[in-house]
Amino acid sequence: MLACCSCAVSSKPKRFSATFFDFFDTVSTVTAYDADQNAFDNHLAQLCQRLEEYHKLYDIYNSYDGLANTNTLNNEAGKAPVAVDGRIIDLLEYGKEVYELSEGKTNICFGAVLSIWHEYRRQGTSDPEAAKLPDMDALKAAAEHTDINDLIIDKGNSTVYFADPQLKLDVGAIAKGYAVKEISEWAKENLWSSAIINVGGNVCVFGYKNDDGATPWNIGIENPNQNGNSYLETVKLTDMSVVTSGDYQRYYTVNGKRYCHIIDPGTLMPAEYISAVTVICDDSALGDALSTTLFNMPIEQGMKLVEDTQGVEAVWTNKDYKEFYSSGFDNFINEG
Repeated sequence: MLACCSCAVSSKPKRFSATFFDFFDTVSTVTAYDADQNAFDNHLAQLCQRLEEYHKLYDIYNSYDGLANTNTLNNEAGKAPVAVDGRIIDLLEYGKEVYELSEGKTNICFGAVLSIWHEYRRQGTSDPEAAKLPDMDALKAAAEHTDINDLIIDKGNSTVYFADPQLKLDVGAIAKGYAVKEISEWAKENLWSSAIINVGGNVCVFGYKNDDGATPWNIGIENPNQNGNSYLETVKLTDMSVVTSGDYQRYYTVNGKRYCHIIDPGTLMPAEYISAVTVICDDSALGDALSTTLFNMPIEQGMKLVEDTQGVEAVWTNKDYKEFYSSGFDNFINEG
């Protein structure tokens, strides 16, 4: 009996974590329960391999030998249809769905405008003294080439064509969330029974803390008020996703004013409705898309969208760091 008890104790999965900065230009953290360090390392390597594949496919800034990715589309699809991996087709089709859901607030064909802001933000970050805003006439001219109907997807032939040669993709509002959704579903089937996968704030959890089948994971929601508590709230979750969009991480400063990386399609300027919004739902891709969408609209409008969307909850923080909660958000707050 003692020998059997010892075997049972030793076979209990243990908790392991790893942090890396290799994909989607952001920090990723994986926490999971596994048999031992070697098993975790092996499973993590498999996950990273898949994450790297999505990173390369959805990368709009870099090309890779022998691979047609979203960067390839931006360079070639305005000339003729380009054959791509089915995972790109799936992402772009989802991007069209998000455009309809968001009423144009999240547009994967907004790259012509976003690329201008990206360059000014890059220059302003590297040389703060010379930081400046883009010319509005240039932004308006770029906005003429953002019609999502000019994105022609032929799923049967797995090709993409731009009817407007000046159209540019920017899938940043949905790519990480979509990749995390796909990878988490695969990891749950093939690697672990309980894990947290966090790719740059796109968090997906499945299973349970302690791998005990009973205790939800505790996930901290970062407080956008850098002078306040570290966490706005701590939520208890299993088989759910948490995604945050905020103005406090990716930004640059011009004449003492901070300009974030999320651009409002209505104004062509960085959105200024709120400081942050966090979305909870069971789909990381939807959470990613909605967090950008909600950041680009007033809280009242966003609240209606959330309340009208089944299985979604959110918390907003306005510019004065006051919080606003959707009707069912309290169900997830950890009161402990």
